[in-house]
Amino acid sequence: MESIPLVHASLGERELAAVKEVFASEWPAGQGPRGKALERELAGHFGVGEAVALSSCAAALHLSLLALGAGPGDEVIVADYTFPAPAHAVRYVDADPIFADVRADTGTIDPEAVADLIGPRTAGVIAVDTVGLPADYAELKSITDRHGLFLVEDAACAVGATYQGRPAGALAPVACLSFHGRKGITSGEGGALLTGDQALAANVRLRSSFGIGGIAEQARVIGLPIPEFTETGYNYKLSDIAAAILQVQLGRIEELLDRRRTVAARYAELLKDEELVTLPHVPDDRTHAWQSYILMLDPGVDRAAVAADLRAQGIGCGHGTWASHLQPVYETDQKCPVSADLFQRGLAIPMHAELTPNQVERVVDVLRAALRAHAGPHTA
Repeated sequence: MESIPLVHASLGERELAAVKEVFASEWPAGQGPRGKALERELAGHFGVGEAVALSSCAAALHLSLLALGAGPGDEVIVADYTFPAPAHAVRYVDADPIFADVRADTGTIDPEAVADLIGPRTAGVIAVDTVGLPADYAELKSITDRHGLFLVEDAACAVGATYQGRPAGALAPVACLSFHGRKGITSGEGGALLTGDQALAANVRLRSSFGIGGIAEQARVIGLPIPEFTETGYNYKLSDIAAAILQVQLGRIEELLDRRRTVAARYAELLKDEELVTLPHVPDDRTHAWQSYILMLDPGVDRAAVAADLRAQGIGCGHGTWASHLQPVYETDQKCPVSADLFQRGLAIPMHAELTPNQVERVVDVLRAALRAHAGPHTA
């Protein structure tokens, strides 16, 4: 029985060749020549002034909050329906995450919920491009500008998506990307911070390298420069090995995204008349990066049983993403009912650029049988 994984990285010979070049060079570590080249290419691709290559999107979120001055006593409003990295980052700087509910149709942060949560301690907002779909940035930017708050775009899942004709990653003054293995482009792990603010980028770059700046550049200076630690920094550098992989992947964005779009379109065609699921909704003013394909099951369907059937047939699946406010680590009295409902009903089915038409059809056939087998007596 053929296994159809939930996710699969599209890495091949071109990426291997790039890695071999780094092996033959004198600098495989972070902030070397390949990393600097990647930063220039990222800035050019996304049309922003500055890009800082980092070890993860979580690192980018953490450093962005430090550079923006968030800290103890502050509240930062975060999207609730997401992997809880934004809320974790807020905790890293000893501020308090405040969870905003999401739109029922898109799963993206609800601007009205954001507006209702703003108080005297609010410092800013972290919006999330939920599993690859950009949030409502026109409304969010209007709200944050009106109240003098910062706005950060968590575009971890959204490389290749657009909002009102602009690329995800360039929709807020600061944006954070992920290059984790299940993202649209990947180096296994990795991330980047994008911004038009040169001073903020310099702050982030310094803090990402222990607070001493680029050692590779200093090593080429004649004499014996001795770096000085001017900030309490972190080891958040991206290796030149990973940067070389990402240079290749960056050139493949449209190719890989086109394949994901084809898979999403085929799922939509095959499932359009299935009454027991709700398909992903993409508003007319944006496009989806299809990092994941999440169906919302009818409330009467036993999701766990459906997942068990899929996995028994070798088909990967998952719950989708999290309602962050329900996670034990946060112990909050906040209620985000839309997010909680999506968290309970979501089912992620295989989505990656390596899926074949036959595999997509098999996923749908097995899914339909499982839905029928595990639907309650009063379901649609």
